[in-house]
Amino acid sequence: MRPALIPALSAALTVGIALIPPPSVAAKPNPNAPSEIIDSRSAAQKFGATLKEALQQAMQSGGAVNGIAVCHDKAGQIAAELSQQLGMLVGRTSLKIRNPANAPDNWELAVLKQFDARKAQGEPVDKLEFFAVIDDDQGQKTFRYMKAIPTAALCLGCHGENISPEVDAKLKALYPNDAARGFREGDLRGAFTLAKPLQ
Repeated sequence: MRPALIPALSAALTVGIALIPPPSVAAKPNPNAPSEIIDSRSAAQKFGATLKEALQQAMQSGGAVNGIAVCHDKAGQIAAELSQQLGMLVGRTSLKIRNPANAPDNWELAVLKQFDARKAQGEPVDKLEFFAVIDDDQGQKTFRYMKAIPTAALCLGCHGENISPEVDAKLKALYPNDAARGFREGDLRGAFTLAKPLQ
């Protein structure tokens, strides 16, 4: 399950949307980037690698149905542990969600739509990232970061166009309103999303 956002942050997300620069100037790689960006990139990479490793191990021992259990039971736990270790909120979200707890807030939704548009213009999904500093309704500045998740071949057994009846039945049992299907390799699957209050 995705960690709750910082209290009072959601009410001010529309303020953050106004701070989103055009895609041409957003999140260009920079070796001298601020520490928040470097830390966020590292956290997203660690989250993705840890989740992928757990998923691969589960699928090797029990196929795609076993992989569902990892995403259902362990993804939130991994995110919560990383959040505590790194002092920032770590999670995942998507335009097509499976777990309602991962639904995007307004700021995340705007960034996901931006990612979708940038992909349509030819940008590689694995290079898409975005960050901004927003103000919550108590005047607290918060650094927010998102990194796109490309759909990998590993994901297609549960998120692809041709899902086996066994996997389909398990998904329907766990996620009655599942919308995270029909993806092809290389599609924008979703994004890692991070938030850190600034002093």
